[in-house]
Amino acid sequence: MKRNRGRTGRKRRRKRLQSFMHGVNCSHKLEYIKLKKWLKDRGFEDSNLRPAQFRDTGRGLMTTKALQAGELVISLPEKCLLTTDTVLSSCLGEYIIKWKPPVSPLIALCTFLIAEKHAGEKSLWKPYLDVLPKSYTCPVCLEQDVVSLLPEPLRSKAEEQRTMVHELYTSSKAFFSSLQSLFAENTGTIFNYSALEWAWCTINTRTIYMKHSQRECFSLEPDVYALAPYLDLLNHSPNVQVKAAFNEQARSYEIQTNSQCKKYEEVFICYGPHDNQRLLLEYGFVAINNPHSTVYVSSDILLKYFPPLDKQRDAKLSILKDHDFLQNLTFGLDGPSWRLLTALKLLSLGADEFTCWRRVLLGDVISARNEQQALNITAKICHFLAEETQRVLLQISQLKRDKENLKKHLSLVEALRLEDLKILQKSAEILCNLNAATT
Repeated sequence: MKRNRGRTGRKRRRKRLQSFMHGVNCSHKLEYIKLKKWLKDRGFEDSNLRPAQFRDTGRGLMTTKALQAGELVISLPEKCLLTTDTVLSSCLGEYIIKWKPPVSPLIALCTFLIAEKHAGEKSLWKPYLDVLPKSYTCPVCLEQDVVSLLPEPLRSKAEEQRTMVHELYTSSKAFFSSLQSLFAENTGTIFNYSALEWAWCTINTRTIYMKHSQRECFSLEPDVYALAPYLDLLNHSPNVQVKAAFNEQARSYEIQTNSQCKKYEEVFICYGPHDNQRLLLEYGFVAINNPHSTVYVSSDILLKYFPPLDKQRDAKLSILKDHDFLQNLTFGLDGPSWRLLTALKLLSLGADEFTCWRRVLLGDVISARNEQQALNITAKICHFLAEETQRVLLQISQLKRDKENLKKHLSLVEALRLEDLKILQKSAEILCNLNAATT
């Protein structure tokens, strides 16, 4: 009898462990039960996907059967999608149509989300709104202390993102005020900055691409957004391939997988071949072991290792600028990029070699000295960036101890910096081997 109990206990433990590895099914939670019923009423047929909590990715969707390449993962009817058509057919429609100058499709969607969230129980979209994140981790939501720890050019882009959302809010205030007759409360308290920030992040991180024809009631910005309840629980992986598009015949948005997926595993989609800086900027997360990830080298760092007394320095810089060789200079898991090495070879040209600059941009070898100097400087830059990354990581670990309220956001920047460090260490190894081969 004891032996049987032990076996049963082992079975249970194994089951629990498998459940933890695959993800914990969340279908029983009230918000998902309500969402599935709401979707079913709008024509969505139950698929093999279940909401689940995963150790590495958080909330996502698991499959209850093995998926083969070419199989349809999900088909979401048009009635389930939230688009500008949804907004125009709501009570906001007449206000948007008569407002001049016309609002953008983005502001129309933001306004709808804020208004529906404010409506609470009365909102027809409540089951969807209840499963949306309450807060986001896009750079626009980060504290300045955290933004300052981001690497370039992400830091600059984060500042641009913050400015853009602020300007969007300021320029939309008059339109928000025009909606006053729809609300008992003051529109200023409903459509405040934090409400717009939440709505903007919801659209920026969760919409699928769906082109709509140009309409006079909207500004000329492209109308390409659609929020897709349930489908938007699918997480990103850089290692999968999918085909996603609106099926005009079926009038539904469909996702087809080009990869296999085992039963009870998380189903992923791919947002595109984005590096981690782009993923953090647009979606507020970092992909571990992302094959597309890169560490950027700014032109300031590039020039740090070249003598200011070089008489041709300004001319070299001018050439690099004219031929777009001062942007997108990177280190990757496969070492320094061709663009970075080319820029450094051009800057390393001796006075007697300067006339050969066109050949450098074409990838020709000018001299052994030039090749060696470019490699040496590349190694120095790599070492400098690795040291800077380690210094920032130390800063982050200290801040995590001191500022409990920033821990979540600091952990995100830490994950990005740790991935950068992996890339720089791998690049240093590759450069060491290249140097050994050339000496």
